[in-house]
Amino acid sequence: MAARRIRPSLYISVDIEADGPIPGPYSMLSLGAAVAGMQDAEGFTAADPEKDTFYRELRPISDEFVPEALAVSGLDRERLREEGVDPALALAQFTRWVREVGGDAQPVMCGYPASYDWTFLYWYLIRFTGASPFGHSGCMDMKTLYATKAGLPLRAVAKGTMPRELLSRRRHTHHALDDAVEQAELFANLMAWPGPGSPR
Repeated sequence: MAARRIRPSLYISVDIEADGPIPGPYSMLSLGAAVAGMQDAEGFTAADPEKDTFYRELRPISDEFVPEALAVSGLDRERLREEGVDPALALAQFTRWVREVGGDAQPVMCGYPASYDWTFLYWYLIRFTGASPFGHSGCMDMKTLYATKAGLPLRAVAKGTMPRELLSRRRHTHHALDDAVEQAELFANLMAWPGPGSPR
């Protein structure tokens, strides 16, 4: 039997800003992404997180919003009603970008935490393009990655509890592209980290 060819994984850090807790009733207002690195049979290679990036601000899809959620991003819903990109166009552009930067590799979305961002991203991809370049399960949660390597319960994990050398020196601004780049650096550091107490 021939050996199964294993395609490399291209990890793409994604951050979204939204005006509520779930997609559908509420809207994804911005989408930022940055290539974090590639993993093949030889190991993981970090990318320059500023080299290949994507950013769009989207038109809201409903009138509902949670003021506290909207305040986090500082985005103006009224401005986005006029200037935001139509979600179908924005998600088609994002899918094309993922395929361009991915080449022959399998794209994997990574986030911190992935659960919230993946919920909106996957819903929007299926709703507005009918497909996801990541498939239905191509996502990796950085909190889980750290918890596994550190031997900690997931609920004990927060960025403030991580070793400083793992964290990006960039500020977390709640601008989707800024945060995607910051998280791409965190992901690359986590992939290279051997775990607590190990010499680097």
